[in-house]
Formats: sequence, structure tokens, C-alpha cells
Amino acid sequence: MKENETPLYATPELGRKVTEYSEQHSTPLPKHITDFHASIVANRNDSNYMSSNFQSQWNYVLARSIGAKRVLEIGVYVGYSAMVWSHAVGPEGRVTGLEFESKYAKLANDAFAANSINNIEIVVGPAAETLPKLNPSEPYDIVFIDADKTGYPGYLKQLLEGSQPGSTRRLLRPGALIVSDNVLRRGLVADLGDTVLEEDRLKHIVAVREFNKFLN
Repeated sequence: MKENETPLYATPELGRKVTEYSEQHSTPLPKHITDFHASIVANRNDSNYMSSNFQSQWNYVLARSIGAKRVLEIGVYVGYSAMVWSHAVGPEGRVTGLEFESKYAKLANDAFAANSINNIEIVVGPAAETLPKLNPSEPYDIVFIDADKTGYPGYLKQLLEGSQPGSTRRLLRPGALIVSDNVLRRGLVADLGDTVLEEDRLKHIVAVREFNKFLN
């Protein structure tokens, strides 16, 4: 009988090899997107804000599997993941990004222009304020949440409140996917153990736990 637990690979090296194998046997991302990812990693100290190519391959598959044409992204950073969603929905689809930092939004828009990507719009400002003001002509098929972790519970509540059955201006369509990054925080959400965190990082853990509980 199998135990109800998540087994890990025998060694970190084996884990890396499994990841590399899986990446090689999954639908690849276009070169202009992976090149952009590599340039951010090489030139920015805050590149850890960006999703990995491997994770983004999965996001691409998710979008394609439901035929998504409209994506909402909360937390854009410099535009990498928005480019992935743009590729997934195709030129006839639309991606709306909410980004707090105007400097990040500018870098993202510059990257879109440099790669002739015309189906992404970025709304600058606090997502807690811009999210409820959205009035899409058609509801979104997917929302990707990858912003400040303390805001996660509030974003989820706003999304659900703006997608009530019978509403003529829903944010999310029935059956839409809510895809959220960092919901385990390297396992610390499940168990902090002896880990000592700074106050801000501990607030992140508490907020993500609240978010996960709200999803039940």
C-alpha cells in the first residue's frame, strides 16, 4: 500500500537530472522568450522574481489545454511570464498584466516592443486597487498570481467577488484556472521547523497559508 506522502528523489543530483529530462521532453518555449530569460538572469540581481523556463513550459501547457485566449497576470516584473502567456494565447488572444512598479512595467513594454509582441497590456499601480476596476469585454480564462505574497488572500477574494454567477461583467469565466506561484514557499508553509525568518518573510508565510486555506 502506498503511503500518503510526497517522496523526494534520492539525491539532489538525481532531482536536477529529472528536471532536465522533463524539460527536454516537454513542449519548448520559443527562442526569443528563453533568450530574454537568460539575459535577465545574466544582468539583473533581482532575477529571482522571474519564473523558470521549466515552470513556464507547464504554464504554456495549461493555457493550451483549455484553449485560453484571455489571461490576467497579477505581478508582471519585467515581462517574461507575460511573454509566455502571450505565446500561449496566440496573436488573437489578450494578456492583461497588473504591475505595481512603473520601472518594471517600462522594461516589460520595451521587451514586448523589441519582440513585436502586441497583445499584452500592463496596468500600473497597486493590484488591490487596479484589480476591482478591471472591466474586461470578455472574462479571463486564466489568472496567474505572482506578486507580493501578503496580497495573495486579498487578490483571491477580489477575483471571486468579481466573478459571481449571473454577473454580466465577470472577471473570470466559469471553469477558469487560478494559477498561483510560491504557494509552498520551499515547504515552509507546511512546516517552519527550526527555521528562523525575518518578520517580513514570516508575514509572507502567514499570508500564503491564509490563501491556501481560502482555496479549500
